[in-house]
Amino acid sequence: MSSTGPLTGNWSYPANIRFGAGRIQELADACQAAGIKKPLLITDGGLKDNPITQRALDLLEAGGLGRALFADVRPNPNELDLKAGIEAFKAGGHDGVVAFGGGSGLDLGKLVAFMADQTLPVWDFEDIGDWWKRADWDAIHPNIAVPTTAGTGSEVGRAGVLTNSETHVKKIIFHPKVLPSVVICDPELTCGMPPKITVGTGMDAFAHCLEAYCSPHYHPMSQGIALEGMRLVKDNLPKVVANPNDVDARAHMMSAAAMGAVAFQKGLGAIHSISHPVGAIYDTHHGTTNAVVMPMVLQFNKAEIADKLALAAKYLEIDGGFDGFYDFVVAFRRELGVPDKLGELGVGRDRFDEIAAMAVEDPSAGGNPVKLTVENVKQLLDACV
Repeated sequence: MSSTGPLTGNWSYPANIRFGAGRIQELADACQAAGIKKPLLITDGGLKDNPITQRALDLLEAGGLGRALFADVRPNPNELDLKAGIEAFKAGGHDGVVAFGGGSGLDLGKLVAFMADQTLPVWDFEDIGDWWKRADWDAIHPNIAVPTTAGTGSEVGRAGVLTNSETHVKKIIFHPKVLPSVVICDPELTCGMPPKITVGTGMDAFAHCLEAYCSPHYHPMSQGIALEGMRLVKDNLPKVVANPNDVDARAHMMSAAAMGAVAFQKGLGAIHSISHPVGAIYDTHHGTTNAVVMPMVLQFNKAEIADKLALAAKYLEIDGGFDGFYDFVVAFRRELGVPDKLGELGVGRDRFDEIAAMAVEDPSAGGNPVKLTVENVKQLLDACV
């Protein structure tokens, strides 16, 4: 592993972030800082027996905080996973959560801490208007977030994505207090990620930054964060694929992931509004799905984003304005082994009507530069498959 040098810091935007290699050692202290005395560590099934998960449990146990694990979390968690997690939380008498892993583990962990003592169903807190005010603020337990991937940025988010198991629709559950009390971003935890997950999560971070940058909504701070986030992915994702133990590059990717999640306060767009229903129906990897549809969405939005992306191309040292940026994305995907079409992920044309209807209703749709309709989304899907 290479030295991280100065890539260490304590940040408070938007959450309290302890960033740097080796900082997982501070896990017990972070729990205590949040007032958690008996945490439940929540992660996905794939990480259940992973050495980094066992190390986290060792640190909690050594800190006198117990050794409790819930790992029945699927890649696209639903309300059944949430129910099981809440049951484990209550049965163990826990007072907080360590949300550990990629987006699925982080999202479900945050939502268990949020929902464990609420009296209303989770769907009553969808990110619509001020629905979050329905929640009992004092009944929300604290959570600590520890990402082990560099993609979703869920560690700095005030929401969690949950799939409805009956309708297969992904919903965004929001409350300001869902934001983790403390975040530990330790790039060493990401060094063991398989190449496909490294690429998929890294392209998710790029998609967050790209769509936020292209969104027509006004948020200059997010605009600047998105631009630098794209640069970090462009410069560092190939490095971590070539050398999984490049801790400096892993650190920059973790920063880019958090930056993307901060930036998309400005909005997302068709990449995500298509990826959400595709993932809910076909259980595809979210970041990989984003990467597959990215070039087609760029062409779809070209008339509205060409000037913006010409400026971004200059900053990213890409020649050729919009067309140069588009060519870069296509070549970047190919270099990283991303599939060219959704058909390679098992997506067929037989459910276009359903996907298109879900896409135009997805919360991300409102941030797309071109207004989405069922008809133009079906045309876009045809190009993607």
